[in-house]
Amino acid sequence: MDSDSDYSDCHSIYSDEEEGLDDYKQGGYHRVIIGDMLQDGRYKIQLKLGWGHFSTVWLAYDFRSERHVAVKIVKSSRRFTQGAKEEIALLEKIHSTNPNSPGYQHVAQLLDHFEHDGENGTHVCMVFEVLGESLLSLIKRFKYRGVPAAVVKKVAMQVLLGLDYLHRECGIIHTDLKPENVLVYVPNVETLLQERFHIHGPDTLPNAPDNNNNNNNNNDNVDGDHDKTAILDQVDTKGLTKNQKKKLRKKLKKKMEGQKRSQSHRNRENKNGQITSSILDFTAGDQNISVYENIVVKIADLGNACWTKDECVHLIQTREYRSPEVIIGARWTEKTDLWSLACMIFELLTGEFLFDPRPSSKYSKDDDHIAQMIELMGDKLPPRLTLDSEFSHEFFDRHGHMKHIKKLRYRDLHDVLEETYRDGHQLDLLTEFLTPMLQLDDNDRAGAVAIMNHAWLHE
Repeated sequence: MDSDSDYSDCHSIYSDEEEGLDDYKQGGYHRVIIGDMLQDGRYKIQLKLGWGHFSTVWLAYDFRSERHVAVKIVKSSRRFTQGAKEEIALLEKIHSTNPNSPGYQHVAQLLDHFEHDGENGTHVCMVFEVLGESLLSLIKRFKYRGVPAAVVKKVAMQVLLGLDYLHRECGIIHTDLKPENVLVYVPNVETLLQERFHIHGPDTLPNAPDNNNNNNNNNDNVDGDHDKTAILDQVDTKGLTKNQKKKLRKKLKKKMEGQKRSQSHRNRENKNGQITSSILDFTAGDQNISVYENIVVKIADLGNACWTKDECVHLIQTREYRSPEVIIGARWTEKTDLWSLACMIFELLTGEFLFDPRPSSKYSKDDDHIAQMIELMGDKLPPRLTLDSEFSHEFFDRHGHMKHIKKLRYRDLHDVLEETYRDGHQLDLLTEFLTPMLQLDDNDRAGAVAIMNHAWLHE
């Protein structure tokens, strides 16, 4: 194609939620056209799945394995190329370490990787299995009133297995565990692709969705701020009039918006620009718990993961799932993932954030975040965090007391659950389950193996 307008008009229903066309330049995105062939004809591009600051993701047909895959095409600049190669090293470790481990099946697998030469440079490409909706979509489906405990228990156990595999067997820390980055495995993905997008094989392109489908506006496939997902952005608009195209754009935009989260959820921080390979809402808006009885989930998006052997102190994690040691600038370990998991489980059960800090004229958002942690757990942080960490002086005086927030309003985790957890069942057990993962001192925080045996998961 000779121009950006040709590209957008023919192959995508562009909106403000699309990647900027200005980034289609040397060092930037690779220009992809539906029907393109990659890796010497092995992969045929069929549908755009999403985009992020680092890359775009596409549904493709793999002629060798005779199935559909998600192809992540990274920007071509040296910085992004190096980051992609580091991610591949982590993903290959995950793929090869121990396929027989119980946690192996609960981590999304890299199937292939290669480099592709394009007009904007050489792009690293990663190939993943196609997965379903994220846990954030599940939270939305239940209207932020909480996912049924029986489902959350299954999810929690599987994520713990996945984390144990990453931490203990692979020596990897995820560093960005949250609902957006845990995806539902879809066993009959090829059938669903045929039903939802009318894709029957390598020679077919997706058609416009059936106007008479039963999906409603609560059927939201957008996977949060880290997923600028455009499930139906690549429909075939040939033969439609200009007015029909306009109506279709409006319908698709409305469908993608779905039910909006509360203001705090809409304001999630998005500084990493990550995306996932999720496209399929396998439940079609169903809130019937029986649909989820056999749910299988996989931890995805290891773009920010690192090795446990590294001395890590840099800023990680999305705000609401960030551990105290990370905020304060102390060295962190795999235990930081367990903190995130506890926050995620609370959100799944209640539909609300466990920690939702806000700044004021007297203190920062980080100040408020730390204060909320101390108020909830009722513990004083150890001196290595209040005195000896990189940012200790910003938050604490020499006695370990907070500098900018003098009056703390302590609240018990059990009481918070009583107020926010609508199910209300097994509150004591649930509190006991979450508490070991929320220890302010990560030296005292439980690991994945210890948590797996807790009674709440098995009753």
